[in-house]
Amino acid sequence: MSNDDIDKVPIWEKTNLTIKEAAEYSNIGINRIEELLKMPSCSFVLYVGKKKLVKRREFEHFLSCTLEI
Repeated sequence: MSNDDIDKVPIWEKTNLTIKEAAEYSNIGINRIEELLKMPSCSFVLYVGKKKLVKRREFEHFLSCTLEI
């Protein structure tokens, strides 16, 4: 086991996810997640400069309340 494997935080314990991590976590495509993040009413987007992150808890809440994406 390398040091990278030891220091890596599991996705389900992260507060914010990259778009790629959110896609892996939710089984939703990267392109669809990017479309959702562009919506003006999106409550789970976090801007860090020009980079977009996904707020995991808010994303989970959005998914649990949504019937169709």
